[in-house]
Amino acid sequence: MPILDLPQQYEVTQIWPPDLAEADYRAYLEEFNRFLTENGAEIVNQEVWGLRRLAYPIRKREAGYYVYTEFRARPSFIAALRQYLALRPYVMRELIVKLNKHAIEFNRRRQEKLRAQATSSDV
Repeated sequence: MPILDLPQQYEVTQIWPPDLAEADYRAYLEEFNRFLTENGAEIVNQEVWGLRRLAYPIRKREAGYYVYTEFRARPSFIAALRQYLALRPYVMRELIVKLNKHAIEFNRRRQEKLRAQATSSDV
């Protein structure tokens, strides 16, 4: 294994059409997660941000359904991920970003804060 192919941490944000059925969203999310894990990626965090207004129209749509996933994978996997997302007709837009140590720490703290808010609202 080349030294440059060690697992790195990434995030991918996808925008899906707003008019899909709830069952379709779930099925697509399960399919995406299965693709990641079958190809050796480890899902660190996943958030469904839901329906949001877009800054500009994409494919003549004013809104989109956002899905955010943070994962660890080898850099060589990213090309396969880009191809996978390009072949999915329901992916209106995607953005894959490699995270540095500062972004990883920021995301960890944000997740802890969200968990603390969730537990305090449950009480």
